[in-house]
Amino acid sequence: MRWEDLDKQPCSLARTLSVVGDRWTMMVLRECFLGLRRFDGIEKRLGITRHVLADRLKKLVENGVLYKAPYQQKPVREEYRLTEKGLELHPVMLALVHWGDKHMVGERGGPIVHIHRKCGQAMQPVTVCSCCGEPVTARDIRVEASPHWQDLSKELLP
Repeated sequence: MRWEDLDKQPCSLARTLSVVGDRWTMMVLRECFLGLRRFDGIEKRLGITRHVLADRLKKLVENGVLYKAPYQQKPVREEYRLTEKGLELHPVMLALVHWGDKHMVGERGGPIVHIHRKCGQAMQPVTVCSCCGEPVTARDIRVEASPHWQDLSKELLP
């Protein structure tokens, strides 16, 4: 499987990685979730080159993760905002940050804390079953092919 062909795979993870599987893309998304919306602000915070940032933002817009919204008319200047599709990546980002806080830093813990606005407490992301509400881990899940697997494979693969 070639990197540039990930979007043609029947695997949902492969197709997802074709959009967000690049390190700079994930860092751009981090900045968007932290409230940065303007090209110059993201460029400055990340220290990323203009052409790489422009490429990542274009891809995120083309894939409906971000949209451009004008904030100035003369000259027209636009900022980047998360779409609903983009906001749905938040649990993924939280899980990655939590993993990094647990495995990639020392005993002091991570550099930021996520506070649940409703209860005011520091929170950790937890994956729960959408049917029974019980927490789930990798050991609690069985994977089966969906009824659409064959159709999707025929549609995407040459």
